[in-house]
Amino acid sequence: MLELGRLDGLTSRLPDPDQFLFAFARKEAVLSSQIEGTQSSLSDLMLFERGAVPEVPADDVQEAVNYVLALNHGLDLIRSGVPISLRLIREMHGILLRGARGGGTGAGDFRGVPNWIGGIDPTSARYVPPPPNLVPDAMGFLEAFLHGEPEAFPILLRAGMAHAQFEAIHPFLDGNGRVGRLLVTMMLSSETADGLKPVLGHPLLYLSLYLKKNRTEYYDRLLLVTEKGDWEGWITFFLKGVIAVARSTIETTRRILTLLDADRERVASLGRRGGSALQVFEVFSKEVVLKVPEIVVSLGVSEPTASKAVRILEAEGIVTEVTGQKRNRIFVYREFLKILNEGTEHE
Repeated sequence: MLELGRLDGLTSRLPDPDQFLFAFARKEAVLSSQIEGTQSSLSDLMLFERGAVPEVPADDVQEAVNYVLALNHGLDLIRSGVPISLRLIREMHGILLRGARGGGTGAGDFRGVPNWIGGIDPTSARYVPPPPNLVPDAMGFLEAFLHGEPEAFPILLRAGMAHAQFEAIHPFLDGNGRVGRLLVTMMLSSETADGLKPVLGHPLLYLSLYLKKNRTEYYDRLLLVTEKGDWEGWITFFLKGVIAVARSTIETTRRILTLLDADRERVASLGRRGGSALQVFEVFSKEVVLKVPEIVVSLGVSEPTASKAVRILEAEGIVTEVTGQKRNRIFVYREFLKILNEGTEHE
């Protein structure tokens, strides 16, 4: 809780927390999808969103895109007053699988058939979740637990336990791991530790990098809860992850702030020679990956003005063109993306 307080304190002092939400949410989307075996990187996702053809299968990138959409939808529901509920979980799942692999297997609906994890059938599987007739009641009990029934555990314990129980139920045919990790973010963004405000005012804590780095232990710890009731082992692993990710996010945020300050000062030092370059730089500091027409719309400037400013940022080594084309060119804020991309590279 102390580490989360430090993270929330830092983000509350940011001049524009949304620029970090945009970036970190996409990094989480990529990492959470990579845990399930996709190969898209953060660069792939952000370029794909700008219309570039990915270097990995398009389905891999689409899964990450859907994750961002599901995350934003869940947060929007929470901000509108909708509690964390089976409705919220099912709606996020429906968005997660829309137009992606597994999208035809009951998107947004609890499974009506058995499933299993590992192996070619239930007899050889590593884990077999409850049969489908037990899923509605099991999810009903989980929903009550999310709201502190029968006992209101402290929020971090409840988030860790809820994730493990969700994965044990495995209520959907596909996408369970990603929805279970989204559930933790939803809880920390809606639950209060002091009765006044959510634990995280801005949802910047995402566990997938820690879980990806410790993937084998992650699965083993979840299985030990089911097989031997080792809740203590799982909760210890989960809380260590919260500490590690909170510290890492604080460090990454500070590195980005240092980069932004240095580059902003460099562009400002150009004075009148820099023209609109400083304005365009501020757009890149929020979006990271841009096309010139998007800058035109964002700033309300002419295309020649936007293009000239981008050329100045290129000359300063701040942005780089990545398509090699003469039309539909895409520019990236190179060092910003490099920092964000850490841990999401293709394996």
